[in-house]
Amino acid sequence: MSGRPASARDRPPRLGPGRLIAVIGPSGAGKDTLIDLARAGCADDSAILFPRRVVTRAASRFENNAQLSPEEFRRAREQGAFALHWEAHGHLYGVPRAIDDEIREGRRVIVNLSRRVIASCRGRYADVRVVLVTAPPEVLAERLAARSRGSDGALAERLFRDVEEVAADVTINNVGNAADRGRDLLRIIRGD
Repeated sequence: MSGRPASARDRPPRLGPGRLIAVIGPSGAGKDTLIDLARAGCADDSAILFPRRVVTRAASRFENNAQLSPEEFRRAREQGAFALHWEAHGHLYGVPRAIDDEIREGRRVIVNLSRRVIASCRGRYADVRVVLVTAPPEVLAERLAARSRGSDGALAERLFRDVEEVAADVTINNVGNAADRGRDLLRIIRGD
């Protein structure tokens, strides 16, 4: 082993030619709602995929995830089951490794991610588009209160926690008609 620093030539090439579309934003912004609307609009397009995240929390009407216990999740992570993984709100989240093959095949993969993994995404994939979905604080508070998902922690903590700033390529202010905002996300996904 030499003492020279690693260079760009020493790093594995970033995966492509497909695109990863990372949907990020605060809890209650409506990311999953917009993703569901966009998924319906892409139902006939096999080049656009919406993988299910794996979460250590039961699925709900707000989020269609696959569930594992924390122990099962950790074993899966150790076995390399996830392309991306993180912890947030006391839960573990993962995106199945199969997205790597889809991106190699040139497909577009859309997934609700944490800001914490965006730097990893940009280092791993050749084409990453970050979409920030947001809403005013009073709208976020109202939506989170309507969920009443106690396993996610206190409402005030979720609303006022410090989050890492991430440069988004596009921002969707998700207020008003959700169908309109879903069409906005669909245009971004299709590259219109």
